[in-house]
Amino acid sequence: MAAWRVREARHADLTLVRSLLADTCEPGAVPSTELLTEAVARGFVRLAEADDELIGCIAAEMPSPGHARLSVIAVRTQHRRQGVGADLLTGLVEKFSLSSVEPPLISAVASTEQPAVTQLLLGCGFIGTRVMQSGTTDGPLHIHFQHKARVEYIDPDARHLVPTRATEQLKDSLAPSDHAVTALVTLGGEPAFEIARFEQDDPAALQSGEAAAGIAFSGSILAAITFLLGFAFSSTRFPDDVRLLLIGATFSTVLSLIVYASASGELARIRSNSFGKIMKWGNVLSEYGGVLPFLISLPVTYAQASGDPWTTMVLAVVLSAALGWYERSEFSIAHRFRRTPTEVALTVLTAASPTAGAALVATDVTSWPWTIALTVTLAARTWLYLFRRGAEADIAERRQWQIRQ
Repeated sequence: MAAWRVREARHADLTLVRSLLADTCEPGAVPSTELLTEAVARGFVRLAEADDELIGCIAAEMPSPGHARLSVIAVRTQHRRQGVGADLLTGLVEKFSLSSVEPPLISAVASTEQPAVTQLLLGCGFIGTRVMQSGTTDGPLHIHFQHKARVEYIDPDARHLVPTRATEQLKDSLAPSDHAVTALVTLGGEPAFEIARFEQDDPAALQSGEAAAGIAFSGSILAAITFLLGFAFSSTRFPDDVRLLLIGATFSTVLSLIVYASASGELARIRSNSFGKIMKWGNVLSEYGGVLPFLISLPVTYAQASGDPWTTMVLAVVLSAALGWYERSEFSIAHRFRRTPTEVALTVLTAASPTAGAALVATDVTSWPWTIALTVTLAARTWLYLFRRGAEADIAERRQWQIRQ
């Protein structure tokens, strides 16, 4: 357990913050009082405290809604190299990442004479993308770092080391847009940057393939639901509430097809950069409005067709177990979003629905309460993922870059 606690700064902390910055930073690196006051008011300043003493702080500013810049990070000398700075930086990055559906770009600038700051940024998912001109020719180079929110791949055969003092070589290495600093190492007893080349993907082609896969998948599910719905209308013993459930699944799947078609149109226009939002709607509607109701209805259909309660219950239990495994796996839609105890409870109810529904039908008990409970559960999950969660790409477990094998 950390020996310090991190919290958001308040206006009353400004004096302590300025005292800490004056003790630990160069005068030119200390933000102005006006900038700090605005950052505190917007919640962009975080503090680390130990034994009621301020031991570290980090501040940022947001000059535009799509860009956040780290202003300063400071830790008292006796508390450095203990993880205080990493805690402060990680917490601030998470705050920006969860602040909106479209998280802003988070950037920072560090000079080649600040290896500790550089190591901290690289360790928290930042990469150095370009050299910033400081106006002087004999001073240290300043490198622009930005936080990588997407998974990208680097070429394992296109990496090289550049000593931090080799300024001209560093400028040349970072001149191509696909090269970046990914690590700070020791070379011959001196610090050196590892420069890696990122493979350039074609976003339009990748998104087009994703939209096409979504359309094909929803079309297949729609065909299966339509077939099951036809059986439901042809059977006089099929429960009316399950028929309504399948009608709702058909409607939701058709909506997902429309949404996927809108994603394709967004690709054709490339105006609002809302492809990710549209795909999230299509994915959630397809799974919780189409796929899950269809799968959960299968044991009910089998119960009506076979009239054998034992095999019906075996099928239902197996399907519930399979749904439970799927919900916990990395393949599920739910895995792409942050989970809370409420969502876990809704997941359990969803997985148990096939067994509960089959048991009611097999014993000739009215299934209306089960259908209503299932509809409410799936509707709640749909509402949570569409309106209370960010984009699907917001996955904490993902690394910022990977080496393609």
